[in-house]
Amino acid sequence: MSTSADTAGRSRRHLPGDLAMWFFILAELTVFAILILAFAVTQAIKPQLFVESRQLLNTSTGLAMTLSLLTAGLFAALAQEQVRRSLPRHGAVYLLAALFAASVYVVLKLTEYRHLLASGLGMEHNTFFTLYWILTGFHFLHVLLGMVILGWLAERCCRGLYDAGNRSGFESGVLYWHMVDLIWVVLFPLVYVLN
Repeated sequence: MSTSADTAGRSRRHLPGDLAMWFFILAELTVFAILILAFAVTQAIKPQLFVESRQLLNTSTGLAMTLSLLTAGLFAALAQEQVRRSLPRHGAVYLLAALFAASVYVVLKLTEYRHLLASGLGMEHNTFFTLYWILTGFHFLHVLLGMVILGWLAERCCRGLYDAGNRSGFESGVLYWHMVDLIWVVLFPLVYVLN
C-alpha cells in the first residue's frame, strides 16, 4: 500500500517537460527581462514621450491579442490534460483550436505592424517605437516558433505517439507556449497601458 502511495506522490510531484526545456525557457525569460527592464528604465527617463507614443497604439487591439494568446494557452492546457489521460487524438483537436486562436494573434499583430508602418511609426520614429518594435518583434518570432511546435505536437498526437506514460516531449512544447503567453501578459500592460 505504501508503495502505491509513494508512486502516486511521485507522479503528482512530476516536473512537466524536459529539464533542457526549463533551462531554455529560463534563458529566454532572462533575455525578455533585460528588454523589459530597458523599456521600463527608458520610460522613467522619458515619461512624456512614452505617454504620447503609447496613445498612437490601439489598446483594444492589444487586448484582443492578449485574449487570443490566453485562449490558445487554455486549449494547449486542455490538450495536455487529454494526453495525460492517454487520449492523444482528443489532445490534437485542442491543439488545432490553440493554433486557430494563435492565428488570430498573428493576423492582429501583422495588421497593427502594417498600420504603424503606413503611419510612419517604424523603429526609427522615436525611442518608444524602437523599443516597441524590438520587444514585440522578438515576442512575435517566439509566437511563430510556438505555433510550429503546437502544429508538430498535434501531428504527433494524431499518430498516437503520446500517452500518459510518454508525454515529456509534449509537455515541453506546451511549456514553451505558456512561456509565450506569460511574456505577453507582461508586455501588454507595459507597452499598451501603463504610464
